[in-house]
Amino acid sequence: MAAFNLTTSDTSPFILMGIPGLEASHIWISIPFSIFYIIGLFGNFMLLFVVGKEQSLHKPMYLLLSMLALTDIGTSTSVVPKALCIFWFNLKGITVGGCLTQMFFLHSVSIMESAVLVTMAFDRYVAICIPLRYATILTNARIVKLGLVGLIRAVLLMLPLPLLLSRQPFCTNRIIPHTYCEHMAVVKMSCGDTTVNRIYSLVMAFVVIGLDLTLVALSYSLIIRAVLRISSKKSCLKALNTCTAHICVMMTSFTLFFFSTLTHRFGQHITPHIHIILANLFFLIPPVINPIIYGVKTKELHNKVVKYIYRR
Repeated sequence: MAAFNLTTSDTSPFILMGIPGLEASHIWISIPFSIFYIIGLFGNFMLLFVVGKEQSLHKPMYLLLSMLALTDIGTSTSVVPKALCIFWFNLKGITVGGCLTQMFFLHSVSIMESAVLVTMAFDRYVAICIPLRYATILTNARIVKLGLVGLIRAVLLMLPLPLLLSRQPFCTNRIIPHTYCEHMAVVKMSCGDTTVNRIYSLVMAFVVIGLDLTLVALSYSLIIRAVLRISSKKSCLKALNTCTAHICVMMTSFTLFFFSTLTHRFGQHITPHIHIILANLFFLIPPVINPIIYGVKTKELHNKVVKYIYRR
């Protein structure tokens, strides 16, 4: 997608500072960044390759895992390459259009990932509560349609933010103390009235996260109610075990998100580099952890991955 067009003739770039206060350590910080990024790419591409090659994995659950892998690749790739350019080559400049484009992709993919996690919770609800109708309710075609709905929702919700910002006049001081173009950091660069941007972004965050978490909580409350009705303890544990991978992924993603957001908004006494490191961990850790969790907890996927590794 092309960079967003600007109505202003000012072409002065923004300057991404990386991690202020730790400039001398940028090279050392880049080592874990690049390692996490490479491992995340390898794990998610491996998952996509195995699911694509194995006909037996062309099922709704594995289509959802593939969607999750794509969003993980998208979020990390939106952030890490530019951060490494800052750390390694001191390439801190980014055009206003490029900055808005990065912001759009980054936040859109994050919203899309949240939609995928909600759909996975619904998948577990159908599998446990109404298993006899699973094959008719969750077909591959329906999963693809749900994925498209999630994508359209992400684009429509996120598109107004960069479009509104592209019409704003930006101040002379264009230094962003961050490794990427985070929305509120870009808003602070504007010399105009950004009330609409601030209100819309806050409402959007509450609506998206609030709605998605409510749907996940509803799914799991129905799952727990159904599981408690099972008389056999072994069957009960088996049913719950099918949810552990999804719960672990949810805990990792949303815990990092809320921790980063709360420290950013209310942790005024926390040093800026802590804020920035936490924000980056939100895009670094889940892409590494998610394939490992599902590779370990999903026996069928685990066996197929091991088969391909030993074959190579």
